[in-house]
Amino acid sequence: MPPFERHVFVCHNVRPADAPRPSCTTDGQSPLHARLSQLTREAGLTGRVRINKSGCLDQCEHGPTVVVYPDAVWYGGVKPEDADEIVAEHLIAGRPVERLRIADSCLNAKTCPHRS
Repeated sequence: MPPFERHVFVCHNVRPADAPRPSCTTDGQSPLHARLSQLTREAGLTGRVRINKSGCLDQCEHGPTVVVYPDAVWYGGVKPEDADEIVAEHLIAGRPVERLRIADSCLNAKTCPHRS
């Protein structure tokens, strides 16, 4: 079997309600992961694209986070209803969804305006 063309990591990290940083999921379940997996299968991308559950991706301030490798495209504030666009535009057409991208200047930056 050839290697996967892309790996999509979906944050599943759960933090206590009173934690200083938000969680990407509240209960370790992810309708987003489920939707991405379903759409990937339906698009015939099984074996080419792998949808992975991830621990913390350290982008908590950006909301539920998804990263696509090897493209190194980071998405923030992703909702299950965004999955259709990510699959159609990014995973099939090769065009990242700009409206969901986390700005490079915010990735792992101590001065990002989203960090508390």
